[in-house]
Amino acid sequence: MTGKNATERLVWNAEGITRSAALLREGGLVAVPTETVYGLAARADDPQAVARIYDAKGRPSFNPLIVHVADVAHAKTLADWDERAELLAERFWPGPLTIVLPLRKGAGLAAAVTAGLDTIALRCPAHPAMRAVIEQSGLPLAAPSANRSGWVSPTTPEHVLETLDGRIDAVLDAGSCTRGLESSIVALRNLNDGGQGGAAGWAMLRPGPVSEEEIAAVLGAPAEVASGRIEAPGQLASHYAPGKPVRLDAEGAEADEFLIGFGKVAGDCMLSTKGDLKEAAANLYHCLHLGAADAKPRIAIAPIPREGIGIAINDRLKRAAA
Repeated sequence: MTGKNATERLVWNAEGITRSAALLREGGLVAVPTETVYGLAARADDPQAVARIYDAKGRPSFNPLIVHVADVAHAKTLADWDERAELLAERFWPGPLTIVLPLRKGAGLAAAVTAGLDTIALRCPAHPAMRAVIEQSGLPLAAPSANRSGWVSPTTPEHVLETLDGRIDAVLDAGSCTRGLESSIVALRNLNDGGQGGAAGWAMLRPGPVSEEEIAAVLGAPAEVASGRIEAPGQLASHYAPGKPVRLDAEGAEADEFLIGFGKVAGDCMLSTKGDLKEAAANLYHCLHLGAADAKPRIAIAPIPREGIGIAINDRLKRAAA
């Protein structure tokens, strides 16, 4: 514990939802489960509450936050919405897709949420606990992953408390997250920001559960726009780090390595014994947490196919090893 008081652990029930919503309305910090990972929620319209997120996580101030909303109507009060956003929301919301859009004038959000950018990252989550908290609080909630910045993302309440006990007000315990990887992030480009595809331009800023191919099936081919700036979470070169050296594409372990296995490569922790990429995504952070806690000083990770959600898994592993 790093603060004066231990973090309150709330049960996912009507009382826990009510308590979480009350803490958030008061400007508190509550770790809330989503279908991807646990998010560290604060009201996005309160500069002091948002500042507490950055302080608790030790997060760089140039790294913007995702704002979680109840539905499309809620999103339209915060961003300049267009037909492309409507198509994506119809297909993927509620769910693990974040859409980056121009910030609506007069949206009323704390400036730190967007880290000074003129865009806003929005997601409508699917997890019933997070949806209930948003509904009861009546607020847009800024919610990055509920862990110290740069460390392995949390998929259980225990993971949250490993780095944030005493630094936040509460964690709403709904057990393990089902998806295990943070949301995909798509930026919708306009003609005036360099989008090669004009009105249809878009760029994948962070791979995740929703693949680039699935987005392309809705919007057409992406516009490859390199802005040269951090536009969304998860773009830092070093991220999701377990605090010890990581070796990728390992066919076996050396004597001082904790091996994370996949398929035919057996390890101390298995992402998936049957080589299932969705199962591997769900288990990734759990295995990294186990590797971080193990006495062995290094971690080795078996090869993961670079296809489907395997692209997102390899993205996280590359940043964990950086």
